[in-house]
Amino acid sequence: MKTSFAFTRPARTLAPLALAAALAGCSMAPKYDRPAAPIDTAYPSGAAYVELAAATPDDAITAEIGWRDFFRDPLLQQLIGISLENNRDMHKAALNVEAAQALYRIQRAEMLPNLGVSARGASERVPADLSTTGQSDVLRRYDVAGVTAAWELDLWGRIRSLNDRALASYLALDETRIATQMSLVSEVASAYLTLRADQELLRLTSDTLATQKRSYDLTTQLVEAGNSTQLDLRRAEIALRTAEANRAAYTRQAAKDRNALVLLLGQPLTPELSRQLDEAVALPDDIVPTDLPSGLPSELLARRPDIRAAEQMLIGANANIGAARAAFFPTISLTGSAGTASASLDGLFDSGSRAWSFLPQITLPIFRGGALRANLDVAQVQKRIEIANYEKSIQAAFAEVADGLAGKRTLDEQIRSEQLLVAASQKAYQLAEQRFQEGVDDNLTLLDAQRTQYGAQQTLVRTRLTRLNNLIHLYKALGGGWTEHTVQSGATGQPSARSPG
Repeated sequence: MKTSFAFTRPARTLAPLALAAALAGCSMAPKYDRPAAPIDTAYPSGAAYVELAAATPDDAITAEIGWRDFFRDPLLQQLIGISLENNRDMHKAALNVEAAQALYRIQRAEMLPNLGVSARGASERVPADLSTTGQSDVLRRYDVAGVTAAWELDLWGRIRSLNDRALASYLALDETRIATQMSLVSEVASAYLTLRADQELLRLTSDTLATQKRSYDLTTQLVEAGNSTQLDLRRAEIALRTAEANRAAYTRQAAKDRNALVLLLGQPLTPELSRQLDEAVALPDDIVPTDLPSGLPSELLARRPDIRAAEQMLIGANANIGAARAAFFPTISLTGSAGTASASLDGLFDSGSRAWSFLPQITLPIFRGGALRANLDVAQVQKRIEIANYEKSIQAAFAEVADGLAGKRTLDEQIRSEQLLVAASQKAYQLAEQRFQEGVDDNLTLLDAQRTQYGAQQTLVRTRLTRLNNLIHLYKALGGGWTEHTVQSGATGQPSARSPG
């Protein structure tokens, strides 16, 4: 409980002693030690992984590559820039940081004396049997406290621990804001590439539909000339209707992809952006670097903002134990005021009306029904929970990087095989078409070759998209995307939280 304290001459004599006692106060929080990372010292190796060369001091660091240097498409760079300014999740993350910053400043103010000015008046009727004069009196008193102050001596570090907890919460939310930015960069890039992939599939389907239409028209003519059967015509029509259905499905999917991209941008597309997206009907394979330095697993602790946020929550839980322990010890408050007092308003500032009070107070908890012990138990359990969250964050980060490294090699090999499959299916289709025109084979062989070629082409586009998304996710998993431009050599290579002010 805090009331008022006045720096009159006697109080000024005691103030330095009180300040010295407060500064000498000990903290009841346990010494913080970062838990050991529950992961291997190296990333997995084996048939699915690229053989990693030993890192050298001159090697680039993925986390230091700015997103404008990682994504080589000017249109994608423009879309990412718009999203970072207008995306509502980014706005919420920034506002959460501002709120945590204000809460920290509120808690930090508890460490300083509260100064103020107050004035009051009181009127009281005293019965005759209680009056010193033997007659009933009306007593009046007017006070003006020129300075009032309140200060709790933080001898046991309770306020300091609460201040550390508030600071850790602020830093955790600021790291979460950085993680939100990295996720947004990755999501916009994935949405953009998904749109381009589906638009390439739509173009591929439109070309296939045109081929199926020609085949259907040719089969109709052959049936009318008596050189083909109704069964052949129905087979050609089935292929035609399937292509029509696929075109409608990809048209719908491309529209949904664009809507998802607009949602991430946080604002409608301008006519110019819409035109550029309409023209982006092919999936580029060289939009991102293919060779990303992975570094060591231990470096994730410094470069992943989600891991740093989890550690700040752990630090805050550790500080909360100190506050819970300090609650078992006495609370000492210095209270007082200094000003003038008089029985009448006109004499309030006359000579000799000075008044002051100094009321130190100590409160020692004796019986709280076990509440203090239970509060300490909760704080200690919460710390164990935050340790588990921190360790899980590290393990999840390790798994994300390992998955990305596994995808680098296997997806490249898969794409090479599927490119050969597409080339073989195209040759098979050309041969089937030639044999059909020469009357060697019926249209069933031709239709089967068409389906095989179309299926191989679709699969290749999807695998290429998977490969690009894997590289984007690996870039994010290694801590990339928090800066717009590449960090110059000699910089820290990791974001830092803003000063709470």
